[in-house]
Amino acid sequence: MESMITITVIDREGVAHKLEAPTDMNLNVMEICKANELPVEGTCGGMALCASCQCYTESDTLLPEQSDAELAMLDQAFHVKENSRLGCQIRITPEIDGLVVRLAP
Repeated sequence: MESMITITVIDREGVAHKLEAPTDMNLNVMEICKANELPVEGTCGGMALCASCQCYTESDTLLPEQSDAELAMLDQAFHVKENSRLGCQIRITPEIDGLVVRLAP
């Protein structure tokens, strides 16, 4: 049985998009954004090498610890804030149901 969660992605114009995402396909937030035609590049294909999928977490959803690769990439990225994450590093799991993120500029 396919399990779906809902995440909200606020685009760069401030419009909130409620997106359904399957938890059984090992997808990440960047891939869900791209599948829904939101303006996320993801040029490195999800390897935490480009920061083109940077977003800001706006809900108090508990997310997994950031990896060294993610922290290193954010260290070199622009517009980084305390709540910055790379969308490609946030896996779609039942635990993140209700997550709200805002796309970085």
